[in-house]
Amino acid sequence: MKRTKTLSAMSFSAYDVERRTRKGSFYAQVDTIIDWRPISAIIDKYYQKGLSASGEKPYDGLLLFKMLLIGMWNNLSDVKVEEHVNDSLSAMKFCGMHLEDNVPSYSVLS
Repeated sequence: MKRTKTLSAMSFSAYDVERRTRKGSFYAQVDTIIDWRPISAIIDKYYQKGLSASGEKPYDGLLLFKMLLIGMWNNLSDVKVEEHVNDSLSAMKFCGMHLEDNVPSYSVLS
């Protein structure tokens, strides 16, 4: 599922991430090959979304699933997955996140 947007529909940070990430990176290839909609539907069927104790919106189930995939593919602990997604533009983009988004804490993955 390739996402293409025009410059007018993108924020400056989203445009910058798009410009700075390699199109042929592993994460970009996986994101192009896999249709995430059926996977997302299965996750949504079983993932109970509710407000956290602090009243914050829950993270998207597909985002958490992709972070777990990153951890498995790179043999990373949950702490290192959080660091990796924070540090890697291609991993952040793969997860569907933008620079202004907060990356889920490792404790959410555990």
